Amino acid sequence: MALHFTREEFAARQAKARAALRARGLDALLVFSQESHYWLTGYDTSGYVFFQAGVLTADDRPYVLLTRRPDLEQARLTSVIEDVRLWFDKEGVDPAKELRVILAELGLRGARIGIELNTYGLTPRNWELVRKAMGRFCKLEDASDAIRRLRIVKSPAEQAYVRRAAQLADDALDGMLATARPGAHEGEINAAMAAAILRGGGELGAEHAVLGSGERALLSRNSAGSTRLGAKDQVTAEYSASYRRYHACMMRTIAIGEGDPRQERMFNATRDALQAMTQAVVPGRPLGEIDDAHRRVYDAAGYAHARLAACGYSLGATFKPSWMDTPPMLYSGNPWPCEEGMVLFLHAILADATTGLAMSAGHTVIVGHAGAEVLTRRPLTYHVGR
Repeated sequence: MALHFTREEFAARQAKARAALRARGLDALLVFSQESHYWLTGYDTSGYVFFQAGVLTADDRPYVLLTRRPDLEQARLTSVIEDVRLWFDKEGVDPAKELRVILAELGLRGARIGIELNTYGLTPRNWELVRKAMGRFCKLEDASDAIRRLRIVKSPAEQAYVRRAAQLADDALDGMLATARPGAHEGEINAAMAAAILRGGGELGAEHAVLGSGERALLSRNSAGSTRLGAKDQVTAEYSASYRRYHACMMRTIAIGEGDPRQERMFNATRDALQAMTQAVVPGRPLGEIDDAHRRVYDAAGYAHARLAACGYSLGATFKPSWMDTPPMLYSGNPWPCEEGMVLFLHAILADATTGLAMSAGHTVIVGHAGAEVLTRRPLTYHVGR
């Protein structure tokens, strides 16, 4: 079996989840988030794009998975799930009715059952199937955060995977710096970064990396198309390396050909902002204070018009379409307390449309007893690719 954690760790996670359900007065949870499946059982698949549900009871009965036939072996080889039920494709099929049969078998008629609604694993159409199939059979209530909150603080074994992902992100940065030069194709840079991650035994992040030059260096989202770098240019990369689905992100903007004094001033402010944000990572303090530090440095330097309204987010084991493991996001006023064992991506981004210049930097941290442990080994400098 391809288990990435011990059976004892999975058992402990399920025990925590069951206790959380009992504390809420819930008899069971319908699991639709692929991240929750993975955390609870190790189940690793892209089959969540179809109807797929797990049933976790508040007592100690085994986890039940309802999925399609192609995922039977996925469950057997990657997870601790032993009770797998299948639904089969046919015209007019309604797998939600088969889910109701499982709940009836478990004696959950009339029960209070939580359901994960805030997930890519449950489309509005499938939610409508579930809602209609359950009718008066049970009482459903949104429990999207039941497992989510438990996943935020990472175990030592999870943190080890994050650290390995960060090493691979460093290797990818080396690949970027070695290939980003005048005349280089963006695809060449992307390929060097991806090759470093894959050669190291990792996986590419759960979404496409952001890499753009020229005006597209101001973007903080992936867009289609690629081009060659000019004789004097700029390039921004925001990407993630993944190891066992655990992500570590990195962000850098570098100059190409020759530097620009205006951009170097932007770099100095960005470096200072990222340092202030990192120092604001303090267990017990509100996460919103990290963004307060971000705003304070940038605004004092005269870049309020070019900064973003948030400066990062939680990371963990995630699946497509996003490597962001949210909530929480890092925005001013967020009262969520910083906790030891959290993994956060801190990014300081300037996109100045008035000058056409970009400058961004970001790194992944693990929250420790004394504050942020920065995982990247690479120094933050104003780099010029020549």
